[in-house]
Amino acid sequence: MLFRELVDTYERLEATSSRLEMTEILAEAFRRFDPAEIRMAVYLTQGQLYPDFVPLKLGMADKLALKAIAFASGAGEPLVQELMRKEGDPGLVAYIVFQSKKQTTLFSEPLTLKRAYETLEAIARAEGGGSQEHKVKLLAKLLSDASPSEAKFLSRVITGRMRLGVSTMTIVDALAVAFASKEDRDAVERAFNVSSDLGLVAETLALHGLEGVKGIRVQVNRPLRAMLAERMSSPEEILERMGGRCAFEYKYDGVRLQAHICDGEVRLFSRKLDELTAQFPDVVAGLKRAVHARSAIVEGECVPVDTNTGEFLPFQEVSHRRGRKYGVHEAVEDYPVKLFLFDCILKDGEDLTDKPFLERRAALTSIVVPDETVALSEIRLLSSPAEVQAFFQEAIRDGCEGLMAKSVAENSVYRAGNRGFLWIKYKKEYRSEMTDTVDLVVVGAFAGRGKRRGLYGALLMATYDPATDTFQTVSKLGSGFDDATLAALPEMLANDRLAARHHLVDSKMEADFWFQPRLVLEVRGAEITLSPIHTCCFGAIRPDAGLAIRFPRFTGRFREDKEGRDATTSQEILAMYQAQLKRVE
Repeated sequence: MLFRELVDTYERLEATSSRLEMTEILAEAFRRFDPAEIRMAVYLTQGQLYPDFVPLKLGMADKLALKAIAFASGAGEPLVQELMRKEGDPGLVAYIVFQSKKQTTLFSEPLTLKRAYETLEAIARAEGGGSQEHKVKLLAKLLSDASPSEAKFLSRVITGRMRLGVSTMTIVDALAVAFASKEDRDAVERAFNVSSDLGLVAETLALHGLEGVKGIRVQVNRPLRAMLAERMSSPEEILERMGGRCAFEYKYDGVRLQAHICDGEVRLFSRKLDELTAQFPDVVAGLKRAVHARSAIVEGECVPVDTNTGEFLPFQEVSHRRGRKYGVHEAVEDYPVKLFLFDCILKDGEDLTDKPFLERRAALTSIVVPDETVALSEIRLLSSPAEVQAFFQEAIRDGCEGLMAKSVAENSVYRAGNRGFLWIKYKKEYRSEMTDTVDLVVVGAFAGRGKRRGLYGALLMATYDPATDTFQTVSKLGSGFDDATLAALPEMLANDRLAARHHLVDSKMEADFWFQPRLVLEVRGAEITLSPIHTCCFGAIRPDAGLAIRFPRFTGRFREDKEGRDATTSQEILAMYQAQLKRVE
């Protein structure tokens, strides 16, 4: 299969902002692609080489990519640098400089998908002395055999910015249409949710059809996407929704971990599927002692603790453990943690995702012997609002955020990758003010003035609406930032910078800068109000108004464990608004 065939698909995708049209374009392409190579095509369309949980990543620095472009095209680095300052996109830079050359002098052999993929793999794997020079040479050779359009997308994928606007769920839709039907979409999505590997799902569908994909099950060392919760504002609402009785657990404020245990080996994955094994050696050791099973997948919350008092510490303490390559032993000593397990997804090879919650909890209890590092979450079966409220107060007293309510009905299965009312967060009692925090995604920014001249004066924040797969604006955020954070924001957002508003961002406001919806911030506000300029749940209360957060303030917490689509949903904001005592109808 020629790489050009994939690039033709990308050019068609780039020309539309319609999700339905994107789905049809991808479905048509998937039917045409060689089943033996569709896995590579799907990964590249996602802007990666492997599933999210594989640590080897693309992401060549712009500086190196531009050097390769200059070398392969003969355009010279000064011209390439000047084009980059103007365009802000290494893909467009490559397209422009290669377009200006006579194509007959550039081609030496047809560029196949396999060769492009294997070269990108070699670039990603290069490390050690001389690796940067080696990466530049590999990319330059690839670019020299590429057409201008191929060079554009090679440069984009290698720098981690595809700019296609294709979401994972759009690819799921397209795979269902291509190899099954729209009615079979749920089965395709479930296979992705339990495997976190869209390439595997695509290859299985292409080779073995729907029955093959239904056979994809939970597997150790292949993390599944986390089950998520809705939120409600009172014990009465929760119990009514749950049929009068459910399990309530402490809601710990830490890092959610998925632990994979097999024959004495332990691997840890974050909610975003990043591997954290090396950063939590104390948790790994604790799980080896505490979990007595040949193989298991268990979930828990890793919480920072004061070893002298046993009290829980703020979430920010455990964040010091994230992303470390050096000083891990010191971090273990300086920032001790405890893992509270709350679910068992697999036990001795048996997939438990289709089992009711209480059966999974019993399986967890049967294999865990708690110690000072690993414990079971505090849990009670309750049926009265008074009991729930008393337990809630205990949770707050013990340093937790609140409670998690979990259905104990026969259908209380583990719904990987899904948010729903089988699990409900009860963090605060929502009254006439907004007392709970929300997690919002940065979609834009406004130029700073006065002391903030040259920086971002405020960020445009959005919620996520899963019904429309869009990001809806809910506030401008300018408070709560210290000087160091303000100075760091431009660099933090540099790789997300876009020339125009992302097509999935629904905004009535014109920002000075636009971003890929990726960076999630924790925000606290005074209350939720109606707004004619924000698009969150626009028309849900009044036909001419959306919802906005009044007096938003950054808490100082970057939600590194979340991606854009993990942000607080628009529907959650609507529920919080409706729960306020003072609201306009």
